[in-house]
Amino acid sequence: MIIESFQNEKIKHITKLLTDNRFRKKADVFVVEGQQENERALKYNFEPVEFYICENIFKGNLPNEKTHLVNDKVYEKIAYRGTSEGIIGVYKTKESDLNDFKPKEDSTVIIVEGVEKPGNLGAILRSCEAFGIDALIVADGKTDFYNPNVIRSSVGCLFGMEIFQAENNDVYKFLQENDFSIYTTIMDESSDDLYKKDFTKRSAVLFGTEHSGLSEFWNGKGQNTLIPMSGSIDSLNLSNAVAITCYETLKQKKS
Repeated sequence: MIIESFQNEKIKHITKLLTDNRFRKKADVFVVEGQQENERALKYNFEPVEFYICENIFKGNLPNEKTHLVNDKVYEKIAYRGTSEGIIGVYKTKESDLNDFKPKEDSTVIIVEGVEKPGNLGAILRSCEAFGIDALIVADGKTDFYNPNVIRSSVGCLFGMEIFQAENNDVYKFLQENDFSIYTTIMDESSDDLYKKDFTKRSAVLFGTEHSGLSEFWNGKGQNTLIPMSGSIDSLNLSNAVAITCYETLKQKKS
């Protein structure tokens, strides 16, 4: 049976999940659009609740169960990207606790404090996954990891990443207890170039907001570090700064 009406209860339900974050969080589910993103969610063992598929658009293998077929017009209504790829999945959320993370001897973690923009978080996740970062920690953040914009901008990279959210005090305690070298992106007279730091050992690099940088909480708690620049500006977009740092950590480990 193909769903053809916008008034179908299933379509009303998926529409509410897509448009009402409080409703989605209360249901403990999240929505994934796109073939690559759904493939990654399944690969990393996220539990599917149901799928909405438009057979005229979708080119992959159909899931064996929990599938609702919809026509082109209905899919276009519920899809953020219009008629692209033809698949939307609904999955159960996973809880994550920082204390469950067991770092390796050479683990590198990226910590972003107070990040709020879902698109920025998604871009950061993409860089972390691409360059082999072991975990991303959001300190004192209020970002919903399962926001559709995070999933979309990360191209589903969050599914394969260790990602946590914790208060500053708990993050600092975790870093100390696990003997991390802490590098704070604070620019002052004591700051040293990123490329002079040793990322072959267990290390954590902290970034603040683009507007005000790291909070006073982190003053004196790490080695002040900066990305050397030769242009007339003295700052970068947060996701770009993270990407440069992630690449440097990978380069050091490979060399």
